[in-house]
Amino acid sequence: MKNEPPKSVHRFEDEHPEIWRAFAALAEQCHEQGGPLDEKSRRLVKLGIAVGMRHEGAVHSAVRHALASGIAPEEIRHSAILAITTIGWPSAYAAVTWIDDVLSMKQPSRGGEDTPE
Repeated sequence: MKNEPPKSVHRFEDEHPEIWRAFAALAEQCHEQGGPLDEKSRRLVKLGIAVGMRHEGAVHSAVRHALASGIAPEEIRHSAILAITTIGWPSAYAAVTWIDDVLSMKQPSRGGEDTPE
């Protein structure tokens, strides 16, 4: 799986290009100009937020972006392990399976939503 959003995201972008451009610009500003965190930290924070929100599509997206940023699979999996004592075993383990969807390069089980950054 490439660092590529699902077809549903491309369809939204095609149908609403101005909204997508505004959203992508906001994402870029938040990511690049929002504060002092380095790239690795930003990517792991985004992954932690997605895990905590229990949002499969956002986890898929965060994992793809983390990998593209050079973050090791072990570091990515560790972020879900850390969630066990905060959000509980079932939710954290679900996130592990979503992470593995991307790490194993298989197609996600559901067409989750994605973000541009």
